[in-house]
Parts: sequence; C-alpha cells; structure tokens
Amino acid sequence: MKLFKSADLIRKSKYISRDLSWLRFNYRVLDQVQDAGRGLLDKLKFLAITSSNLDEFFMIRVGSLYNYLDYGKERIDYSGLRELPFRRKLLDFAHRFVNDQSLTYLNELKPNFEKNGFNILKMGDLTELEVKKVDGYFKNTVFPLLTPMMYDSYHGFPLMMNQMLIFGVVTRIGNGVAVGLDGEAEKGQERLTFVQIPQNLTRFFELTRKDKVIFVPIEEVVREFLPRLFRNVEILSADLFRITRNGDFTLEESDDIDNDFIKEIQVGLKTRKRGRVVRVEVEPNASAVLMAVLRERWNIDNGNVFVINSLIDLKGLWQIVRHPSLRGKTARLPSSVPPLSMPEGADENMLEYLKHHDVLLHHPYNSIEPMVRLLEEAAADPHVLGIKQTIYRLADDSRVSAALLKAAENGKHVSVLFEVKARFDEEKNIREGARLEKAGCFVIYGVSKYKTHTKLLMIIRKEGEKVTRYVHLGSGNYNEQTSRLYTDLSLLTTNDTYGHDVSEFFNVITGHSQPDDYEYLITAPKDMRQQLIHLIREEVKHAKKGQASGIVMKMNSLEDKEIIDEFYKAAKAGVPIRFIVRGICCLRPGRPGLSENIEVRSIVGEYLEHTRLFYFHHGGEARVYAGSADIMVRSFDRRIEALFLIVNPQLKREAINILMMNMMDNQNSYVMREDGAYIRQHPAPGEPVVNVHKDFFKRDEAQLASATPDGLLALLDVQAQRRLDVAAARATAEEAAALAATEPTEAETDDAFGEGEPDEVYEDANTPVGHADEEGVGEEVARA
Repeated sequence: MKLFKSADLIRKSKYISRDLSWLRFNYRVLDQVQDAGRGLLDKLKFLAITSSNLDEFFMIRVGSLYNYLDYGKERIDYSGLRELPFRRKLLDFAHRFVNDQSLTYLNELKPNFEKNGFNILKMGDLTELEVKKVDGYFKNTVFPLLTPMMYDSYHGFPLMMNQMLIFGVVTRIGNGVAVGLDGEAEKGQERLTFVQIPQNLTRFFELTRKDKVIFVPIEEVVREFLPRLFRNVEILSADLFRITRNGDFTLEESDDIDNDFIKEIQVGLKTRKRGRVVRVEVEPNASAVLMAVLRERWNIDNGNVFVINSLIDLKGLWQIVRHPSLRGKTARLPSSVPPLSMPEGADENMLEYLKHHDVLLHHPYNSIEPMVRLLEEAAADPHVLGIKQTIYRLADDSRVSAALLKAAENGKHVSVLFEVKARFDEEKNIREGARLEKAGCFVIYGVSKYKTHTKLLMIIRKEGEKVTRYVHLGSGNYNEQTSRLYTDLSLLTTNDTYGHDVSEFFNVITGHSQPDDYEYLITAPKDMRQQLIHLIREEVKHAKKGQASGIVMKMNSLEDKEIIDEFYKAAKAGVPIRFIVRGICCLRPGRPGLSENIEVRSIVGEYLEHTRLFYFHHGGEARVYAGSADIMVRSFDRRIEALFLIVNPQLKREAINILMMNMMDNQNSYVMREDGAYIRQHPAPGEPVVNVHKDFFKRDEAQLASATPDGLLALLDVQAQRRLDVAAARATAEEAAALAATEPTEAETDDAFGEGEPDEVYEDANTPVGHADEEGVGEEVARA
C-alpha cells in the first residue's frame, strides 16, 4: 500500500483545482437551502438546482476526466495530481457533497412539508381511496409504457438511458408450473430484468387530501404494482437506480459547415445517450446481484456508486415548487426598474431615443424589454436595411426570433449566427436556425473550430443621407426568460466607433477578415489574453512608480494559468486586486509572498451572477470593460468572445457602482480563503446591510456620486484594513486558546464552506472512494 500525499501536493500548488473549486461552488448553492430567511418552496428550488448542477458536472467534467482515463491519456490537474489520484479525490469530495445534500433534505426540509400544505408520501401512507386512484393511473397510463428488459445468456445487456429512473428487478420462478418462451422449465432460476421509467411521466403523481397536495414519487407507484409486470414469478428484489453518462464529446469539425458540421453535432448528441457511465445513484441495500452486474458491465467501482438515502434525482422537486396551489408560497421577484441612463417611457421609441443617448442595462434589475422593443421596431421600420445578430440560447416562444422572422418577411437583410455548440441547446438551435433560414434569413451555423459565445446585435438604418448603426453588446443571452433570473450587463448605443468595431467583428465571424485593431473591443480568439496581460502590466508600472493602481474584476470563472500568473506578479508589485467570482476560481488568494494583495469573493443568492465586468485603474483614467468572456482557457483559445470598453462617463460610473456594491455586499457574499474554502459574510457591528439582489432594484442616482476611480480605490483600502484587523483579532484569539491548552478546529473558528485540503489519502484500489477521508463531512455545507 503506497501512501500518496495528495494533500501536500494540493497545499503546495499555487493553483486551486478547477473541479474541486466547482464542487465548493455547489456547496454555496446548498447553503441557500439552510438560509433561515427563505421559505420552504424556495429552499426546495435551490436544492433542485444543486442536483441539476451536479448532473451536468458529472456529464461534462467527470466525463472529461474519464476521456483521459479510458484512453490512457496523461492529465495533471491544477492541484498537481495525476489522473487516478485526482479521480479518487474528486469522487470522494462528490460523495461528501451528496451525503450533505441528502441530510439537508431529510433533516431540514422534509419535516416541514406537512405544515406548508403538501407532503411526499409512499403507497403505504395513502388511504384506500387514494390507492385506488393511483391504481387507475398505473393501469391506464404507466403500465402501457413500461417495457421489462431481461438480461441473461439469451438476452443482451439493454441500453440504459442517461439520467432515467430504472428498476433492477431480480426474480425467480417458484414451485408452480411455469415455462419460458422456449418451452423449457425455469424453476428456481434467478433472472435480472430492467424496467426503465419513461421520462415523459411526471416525477410525482398528485393527489388532493382536504387542503393539502400529496405527491407520490413515480418509483413508488411502479414499485407497488411491479407484480403485474412479473406474473407467476417471485420478485426477490427491486432496486431503483439512475445512471449518468459521459456527455463530453469532442467534435472533429469539417470545413463544410452547412452539412457535415451539423451532422457531427447530431452524432455527438447521440453519444450522450450511449456514453460511458460515470455515476450510478442507487437506493440503500441494493441487491448484490444487481450491483455486481452493473459494476462489471460499466467498469465502475465504489467511487462511481452513490447510495442515495433521500430522493433520487432531486430535480424532480421543481414539480412541487411550480405547483399552482403552492405558487403563493414562493418569494415574489420585484418588478424591474428603468435604467439609470433612460427615463421612464423612453423605450416606447427606442430608435429615436438611441440616436442621442447610450443606455446601460443591468439585468434583472432593468428589463431586457428595451433591447427586444428595439429589435421589434427595427423589424417593422421601413428605413431599416438590415439586422445582424449572434444567438447562443433563446427563450421558448422567443420574441427575438419572432422579430427576426418578421424582419426577413418585410424584406430586410437578416444575418444570424446560430451557435449550434451551445451545450444542451444544440438541437433547439438547429431547429430554430432552420426556421429562420426557411423565412429568408442568412443563417450561419457556428464558426469552424470555435464556439461563438459573444453577444452582438447590429441594426443598419438609413436616416436621410447617412446610415446609422444601432448596436447592442452584452454579457448575457438574448433570452427573455433567463434575463429575469441572471444578472447581466449590456450596452445600447449608436456611437459610430462601436458600430465600426462591431461591423468589423461580424466580418471576422462570418467571413475571412482579419482587422488590424479595434478601438473599443477586445476580442478572442485573436488577442484577448494578450490585451488583458497588457492592461495588468500597466497597473504594475503605476504601482512601481508609487502611483495609485488597482484591478477589480467580476466574472463567472477564473481559470487561465497564464493570466493568473500575471495577477500574482501584479499583487507582489503592490497592485491591490479584488475578484468577484461566482463559481470556479483557480487562483489562490492571500498566500504570503504570492498573493497577499488579492481577495476573492463569490456572490450567490436569489439571482445567478452572470455579469463580466473588468476594471483597471489606469492612472486614474479608468478603463472599464464588460462583455461575454471569463478568464478561462476556453474563452481565450476556443471561443469567439468580445469585451467592450465603456466610454460614456455616466455609464462608466454606473459600472463602477456595480463593482463597489458587489464588494460591499454582506448578505450573499462568501470570501475565499487561501485553502480554497469559503466563509460567508455577515454585517459587522454597526455596518449597514448591503444586499445587491435587493438594493439594485432601488433607482438610486445619488449613489453614483461616490462611484469614481478614487472612490473605488478608497473602498479597497478600507476593506484591506478591515481584513487586517480581523486577522489580528483571530491571531489574538488563537494565541489565547493555545495558552488555555485547547486546540480549536477550523469548524469552531470559521463559518467555512470547504474545509480546505484533507489529510493524506491512500492510493489503494481496495479503499472505497468516498470513505477514505471522513474528516470535515458536513463542515462544508454552503449555493449556484
């Protein structure tokens, strides 16, 4: 048995593992479930989100890891671990998360169902009349859809569908007279049969009991009536399980975009249904016969098997959250407010207003309506000559798509770049693209080997003797539904410099142009990484001259090593750096001699933080960029992205104010420790409560007065001093504790989410993954 010091490698690495960082993010989502200020239905919503997050994580990130393992490719994680030890570490962490997820459901949520007007019950908890109703549902709806699939020497192993609930049923012929299909007696022989529950059945069967709604899990309905599928045989066991397959397929793209490329996408979608199994969720005490077969067939071990003590597939809780009779029990979202840069009523004629004004939209606090109305006006306006747009994800019944169709029908030149590699929306985008193409739009289905992630819209309108370009650039999708749930930033303008840059960029995307430079745009894959490195190094020059400097950046993920190294150099040169990173953060903040000047916080709450906003002090002439790109390898090297410079002085203040408010938030914020764990923030004594998910709904123009470059740097100084004071107080407390001969644990000293790095893990195939390190279990319970 070899002692593999994985903890030492992880601690010494100057980077945090991307995948372990993501799991800690999901803990912050789980922490929302434990927020005493939330109602039960809202807690169920966040629990369902953790489940869908984890499904995607296993399909894509764990699936990607198995691409290396299965094909013998070398992979070294940011933590320094090779493929096999990292697999052990990752799955161990995932087991702990699933355990905490189940405990949260069983201990904190389930006991409160009844008093909130509903319950989840098994068949044995129903009245006789209710059982009859369930019986009728099974007989008329469920039974005809079920297809038992036997597996034995005569029957091949059936295809199990990804993320479908499945029963593994072990049966045996009893003493009665029975023969098989071949006429041979089968007495005493055991058989294994699989019964998949179709996904088009609702997760729960609903009943009404007086003033309460009863939800019966579909698996309990099927379990109760399984004997009707297995007549005259003895059912020895019937165990529910669910599998997750590798969904990380790589496209070998063709230059023939219109035909072969789309076919490759469609082939990739099929591989999701047959990809290698990376996770099995199963009920406790499952049949040894069943589990032995599954392990052998799918080449999995204990690390891949997750015993679920609560409800398998918690995404099904959305059915309860959205139930009509319970709708009043969820928090009502506030109505949007007009943008600070646009008075009420101005969106009634967007073409006219934008001739003279720029508008910054901060979603969901500002509605996406001005952009949608602009597009709808353009579709009908006789002076509009053409529309160009990139599309990544659309809403159902999209008004954006409808406006483009109308524009094409009205004879306008409409060019649309549909990104058919938008994960899990590929089929939808192919269908919608075909619909637009049929209406006369020029549709481009993606660009060669790059994923088009940038969000751009340009409307070309003839106004007298000149042509005006109306431009929209943003961080979020053209999706009316998600714009109410995601925080994003976008710009509406007729500034001709933006118009020129966006025209040039469209020519790059759809044609074969290579412009020398842009004035207001930074683009990928051409030179975004190098441009950002240049901006970082400019801050270093100012710091070395003793001049004011600073970097504040808000994003979804921070992962690119080359940029991270530049941040480390800048921090060592004295540049104060603050990051607001919703999810993955591979940078290690606060390490002596490396990153003392760097602080990372994550905001997780009612809305999904999706804004990308980058601030460079630039000698007091602040440069502020927004756009679609994160600090990730894929953003710089494998995606078409754009960041746009905010030049309008009023809008620049608004952007700086957004960053300052994010840094002051003490209701949704988690500060990252050096070891990768997070500490939830609370207001200090006498400190005002700041909740960005509420305060941005207040149209506070006076607040912009302090939103200046100097005001932002002053806030950095105040927060840095506060951090030093907290550290000093903690050191004093720890010294006193040591004198008292007590050794506090991290759980006693910090409200931490992610206990840091565990002790050594034995690299031994006989050690079940998920049990090797129990230290810290339950300590990490924290949202997406």
